Amino acid sequence: MALNTDILAKACAQARGLAIDAVHKAGIGHLGLPLGAAEIGAVLYGSALQHFPDDPRWLNRDRFVLSAGHGSMFIYAWLHLSGYAVSMDDIKSFRQLHSKTPGHPEFHETPGVECTTGPLGQGIGNAVGMAVSGKMAEARFNTAEHKIFDNHVICLAGDGCMQEGVAMEAMAFAGHQGLDNLIVIYDANDVTLDAMADKTQSEDAAKRFKAIGWDVISLPDGHDMVAIAKAIARAKKATSGKPQMIIAKTVIAKGIPEVQGTNKGHGEGGAKFGDTARVGLGLPADQHFYVSDDVYAYFAEQKKKCERQYKRWVKLYSAWRTANPALAELLNQRTVQPAAADLLAKIPAFPADAKLATRAAGRDVLQPLAAALPLFMSGSADLYGSTFNYIAADKDFDKTNRAGRNIRYGIREHGMAAISNGIAYDGIFRPSCATFLVFADYSRPSMRIAALARLPVVYIYTHDSVGVGEDGPTHQPVETISSVRLIPGFDVIRPGDPEETAGAFAAALENTEGPTMLALTRQALPNQNDIPVQVRREGTIKGAYVAVKESAALERILIATGSELQHAILAAKQLGAGTRVVSMPSMARFDKQSKEYRESVLPASCQKRIAIEAGVSALWHKYVGPEGKILAIDRFGLSAPFPVVMKELGMTPEAIVAAAQKLG
Repeated sequence: MALNTDILAKACAQARGLAIDAVHKAGIGHLGLPLGAAEIGAVLYGSALQHFPDDPRWLNRDRFVLSAGHGSMFIYAWLHLSGYAVSMDDIKSFRQLHSKTPGHPEFHETPGVECTTGPLGQGIGNAVGMAVSGKMAEARFNTAEHKIFDNHVICLAGDGCMQEGVAMEAMAFAGHQGLDNLIVIYDANDVTLDAMADKTQSEDAAKRFKAIGWDVISLPDGHDMVAIAKAIARAKKATSGKPQMIIAKTVIAKGIPEVQGTNKGHGEGGAKFGDTARVGLGLPADQHFYVSDDVYAYFAEQKKKCERQYKRWVKLYSAWRTANPALAELLNQRTVQPAAADLLAKIPAFPADAKLATRAAGRDVLQPLAAALPLFMSGSADLYGSTFNYIAADKDFDKTNRAGRNIRYGIREHGMAAISNGIAYDGIFRPSCATFLVFADYSRPSMRIAALARLPVVYIYTHDSVGVGEDGPTHQPVETISSVRLIPGFDVIRPGDPEETAGAFAAALENTEGPTMLALTRQALPNQNDIPVQVRREGTIKGAYVAVKESAALERILIATGSELQHAILAAKQLGAGTRVVSMPSMARFDKQSKEYRESVLPASCQKRIAIEAGVSALWHKYVGPEGKILAIDRFGLSAPFPVVMKELGMTPEAIVAAAQKLG
């Protein structure tokens, strides 16, 4: 069917007007992309997208990601016009408290927003993750008779996104993996915020993307709706086995002559010219936030077309469920929160004499859990041989095996984390990823967004302390664990022996309301067999528990986490019957327990407390109080065998005993 360019041109003018009015009313915002990419929005929401506004999470919808999230009025305007639950009052409340139209698009807040995109480049990584999820879903659930997944992921990104390293990490991965369900539309307006883009970039973008395995379609006029529609249709039908890049040359802030085509058009600077711009766009001079009846009518009719397509799929899906009850039950597992107790029941107890690094214990714990959770997948940034998180019963996800559950990301920690977020946003598979803990600094922006968006990503990060030893301070994350603990809504669990590791994995997989980091050791730790298995496992799930209870009047409490638990237990034996040892694998989990439970573990009556962790001291003060002492490492580490490093930096039972004796 021919594109109705007349009515869509009116829609473009009115979408531009909505952006101008919203930014002007708020006094802040970004006009450049909403005005410059209006024709792209008109084609997407007025014709090309496979979606249904009344069911924003339809399994087989096309996913649209606005990577350049600062241009949020772009997506809000088109969601409103196309019939999503984004009202004109929501548009008028742009950037206001508790509105559906925050400054940058946020997952959970606005129907039709697929992911939280603020930091540039994140959305590209998320879109790659959604494309991975789509390929995995096709392989797992489509049958010869019923193809219930055949959607695309379409991402709109700008020059700023393309300059970010995370975008190129993710795009190189996508090219290598041949994710041909992914389409990136590059809004190439040659502008960044501070200056014209030629001040900071000079590469040939088409050659660059072709070199990393993408097909490239160039649109010299990114405002030609017919050309845009043909490019998107061509990209959707491509048979090359490659992701698709559409480079659309556009004019930033098009419609405001005073600033269009310049970096001044990027932000809200053009809003002061809004009244004259609106007249130039053919909008009523005396009516702001204007949408004409015929534009609303066009999109209402388009919504009916989308509904017919949606209902055909619902019928197909129903037939698929009837014909494939086992697959239907598997797909339904995406909505089920696993119970930690059920997960623990799947994990055999470790031998009493086990002495394992918690990364090795994690390997053993992971296998039965992966068998119990077939939608769980695992990835690593070129470190499976060290992080030990490979699902042994499965194979790699790649071009030849889209059902594989192990993803090799290469040395791309930031891209890995952003892609994992995309898989989590898609909501079908449960992602985990792995690297050395110190490289959390390379994936931190994506980890922060995971917490903000409440994504249940599991980070299996190993080599957790100065126990790394000979690799030295560059690889010894003394400050990293505490810095991740500071991220709101981020659960960090640092288990102290194999059974605590079992509890940590169960806790992480039970948590579907946000991310969890499992901080695991390189060095072997003894199994604390004097503590019952269930006490260690269930205590870890609660965040902290009494590992060694005093056998006389309580005199002091030793609080330890991770590899330092062994030192606290040995120290307690020297200090006598009045010493309690508390294991605290997770501060966040312990802090969520009832006041009564927390008091039972750390009674207020005992203020002689010592905390020990092979990391910085800052977060331990709240647990030891003004009378207590912290044995920590408030400096960078050393390069030497790990027992030597631990002793040199005071991570020993003897140091704990000496500190306790000074407390009296």
